[in-house]
Amino acid sequence: MFGDLMGMMGKLKETQKKVEETKKRLDTVLIDAQSSDGLVKVTLTANRTFKKIAIDDVLLKDKEQLEDYLILTLNKAIEKATNVHETEIAAVAKEGMPNIPGMDLFK
Repeated sequence: MFGDLMGMMGKLKETQKKVEETKKRLDTVLIDAQSSDGLVKVTLTANRTFKKIAIDDVLLKDKEQLEDYLILTLNKAIEKATNVHETEIAAVAKEGMPNIPGMDLFK
């Protein structure tokens, strides 16, 4: 019984290490998003750190319109990055979870 518990603990530590490695790797995964007309473009990492924002000069004339464009485009980018992040982390976590009957945590 204790052998199984020790083996499970070792597997959980290994999984934790893999999750941390995946988080570091996600700093290098770039996600691009843009407004529907391409006037605002953003790039961020899968860990949701913004790397670049490009704004067409046309939008600089109307502050309110620019703000609306930024909100929509940034939210779209964050959603895409979050999906990539959660998918990658869940895959690593599921791989390292012990098979406990009735505990289907990651379907």
